[in-house]
Order: sequence, then structure tokens, then C-alpha cells
Amino acid sequence: MTSHQHLVLASVVTRARWRGGRREVLRAARSALEQRAQQHGLRLLTEPREDVDVLPGGTRVRITLSVEAVAARQLWEDPPVSTSSGPRRPDVTTVELVGGVEALRLELHEHDERWADAYQEHRTRIRDALAAADVRIEHIGSTAVPGLAAKPVVDVVLVVEDVTAEEDYLDALLAAGYELRVREPGHRLVRTPARDVHVHVYGRGDPAVDEYLLLRDHLRSDARDRALYESTKRALLTRRWDDMNAYADAKTAVIEEIKARARARSGR
Repeated sequence: MTSHQHLVLASVVTRARWRGGRREVLRAARSALEQRAQQHGLRLLTEPREDVDVLPGGTRVRITLSVEAVAARQLWEDPPVSTSSGPRRPDVTTVELVGGVEALRLELHEHDERWADAYQEHRTRIRDALAAADVRIEHIGSTAVPGLAAKPVVDVVLVVEDVTAEEDYLDALLAAGYELRVREPGHRLVRTPARDVHVHVYGRGDPAVDEYLLLRDHLRSDARDRALYESTKRALLTRRWDDMNAYADAKTAVIEEIKARARARSGR
């Protein structure tokens, strides 16, 4: 007897990114859904159903894909072996901003070699805090690109097995001196009390991580796009911004343009 299962995946993007690149966003979401199916030892039976909702505040969009699936072992004689038990619990469905809205301070600094040193320091701190866990840690954002002006905030991406299993990592990060700032679907953000280091936590296989690294690696190697990105940021900073999400949304078009060139160059 074949046992059908209902598989659901939700991801959140900025509204500007959704408006400017729906096809790319949906492709990434479908890829993540297929990866989750493989992790659970499932095979998709139907085309995913897509539901799109604007989240409270109007700056972000949640894309929900749902699909019927069946255990792969019921269709294949030699099924793939899954090494993951999947999410421990359903993820949150709203955006929680711990501490509420904060005053926005935006300024660009010339690239500072100490940013790389700060990343290494926090990489060690995170690894020590999560010594028993299998994690991946990368330096992302503009401070990870030599020669690029940036806000003096070091961004770190931390990949854990399951972002919903906060008991596996969050208490340890808080004990290591970080503070929880954001809890939203697929993503947690902790930061230093000085707000000069942001640690973005994602689950293994989340396509957002590859997107961060694609942009970082391309900007490191392409001087023309590096200059374009910096000039865009400088132009935006001549305007007044009351919300960080609005500033981030304004950069979306040029970021997607640069990533498109990065994919073309790498054959992705």
C-alpha cells in the first residue's frame, strides 16, 4: 500500500526581491523543497502548489509550496539513504523582532582589514560554543569583500542541522555573549550587544546560504561589479531611510543583476 504525505516548505523574501525576480525566487524555493524531500526519503508526486502572502509590515513576502509525496522506498528497489530526520518541529510563521524597531544609523566605512580579524574571532567563539554540533560558518556581506566599503557590521552565516531546534544552538550562543534579535521563518539572527557582529542562522540546505556565498565570491573577484555595488550603496545613503528593510529592498535590483552575472560566469 502506498502512503502519501503532504510536504510543505515556506520561505521569506523581501517584497522588492519578489517583484523583481519571481521566477528566480520560485526556482530557489522549489530546489529547497526537492532537497527536503530527499532528506526525508520522499519522492514528489505532483507539481508544487504555490501560495504567496505579504507578511505584516508589507516589506516581506512568504512563499509557501505544498506538494504530495510518497516514500521513495515504495517506488525504488534501492532507495537513497537519508541521514537527516528533518525539522524537529514546525517553524515559526511570523517575523519576531526582539526589542522592537530601532533607530536607523547608516554609514559606509572604507574597507578595514580588522573586519576579517573580527570574523575569525567570532568564528572561534561560535565553534567553541557549539563544539558538539556539526556546523558551517562563513564570513558574508560587504565586510567579507576586500576593497569594498561597508557598514561597520561583520555578518556571519551559521549553518546548523535544523534551525527549528533552537535548543541545540541558541542557548549556547546566548551564553557566548550574543543576543537574539530576529526570529522568522527559516532564519534566526543573533548579534553582539555592541551590534557590530550579526550571526545569521540557517538550516542545512537552505538556498539563502548559497545566495550569500555566490554574491560574496563574485564581488571578491569582479572589480567592476564591486565598484557598481559600492556606488549604489553610496547613492542610496544620500536619501533618508527610516527602516533597514526599506534600505535593503532598495539594493535588491542591483544585487539580483550582479548575481545573474555571477551565475552566467559560473555556468549555474
